Amino acid sequence: MFAVAGDLGQTKWTSSTLDHIQQSNHDVLILPGDLSYADYYQPLWDSFGRLVEPLASSRPWMVTEGNHEVERLPFLIDAFKAYNTRWKMPYKESGSDSNLYYSFDVAGVHVLMLGSYTDFGQGSNQFKWLQADLAKLDRTSTPWLIAIIHAPWYSSNSKHQGDGEEMRKSMELTLRDAHVDLVFAGHVHAYERTAKVFDWKVDHDCGIYYITIGDGGNREGLARTFLDPTPDWSVYREASFGHGILKVLNSTHAHWIWHRNQDNYSVVGDELWLTKTIGARPSCGSSVTG
Repeated sequence: MFAVAGDLGQTKWTSSTLDHIQQSNHDVLILPGDLSYADYYQPLWDSFGRLVEPLASSRPWMVTEGNHEVERLPFLIDAFKAYNTRWKMPYKESGSDSNLYYSFDVAGVHVLMLGSYTDFGQGSNQFKWLQADLAKLDRTSTPWLIAIIHAPWYSSNSKHQGDGEEMRKSMELTLRDAHVDLVFAGHVHAYERTAKVFDWKVDHDCGIYYITIGDGGNREGLARTFLDPTPDWSVYREASFGHGILKVLNSTHAHWIWHRNQDNYSVVGDELWLTKTIGARPSCGSSVTG
């Protein structure tokens, strides 16, 4: 069982999110970027470590970088220096040459941790690694495939519009052709779940579900304004602090639940059942908007 929370920071809402997650009896926590909100002030990395230690010391925390991890000063500080030093992920085990992108397997799930703030173009090391990683994938032993990014590719919130578009243009077709089941993102401080979508169109056969969960509790607050009218690919959206739980039941069924912080843990804010037939792969075209 995966707990998923993005854009945590260090506020009372962060503590509330962590308290809720602790009740879930999860196996692994996935954080799609923006961890401490230190923003160059290194003691905040220390206090964040102390804040999450009760959970992170007992169960794996698998993270990827967000914009608040960059912390680059030209000629003085290399990008991601604090993040790469303090949050070393097992990237070499998946053949990656960078802590900013990697993959891992957990109980029938292959997880792609992709980097929104390092090169992702089709000639980049990350893109070449992604292709090689997917080529080795065994969907018999890992029937479920999910991806983690920071800047969402699909969002109907007014904040950060277009921040993930170039990465989408580069990688979306590759993820679709690999039959990725679900993509999680952060960055936008609200919750949103899409229908199965590809190239900005609802595609029930070949599309991917996208969930933005950048509502972990950071100091910048919630992104409360959504675009009107609601796009047809946006199924549910809400500006509330919270977290989600992905429970993989078997090779054909998985259950996603999103919880608001202000609710009792038993209250379901949003949910999605994912089902599929093993071995059934739709024939999809290869076009994508460039």
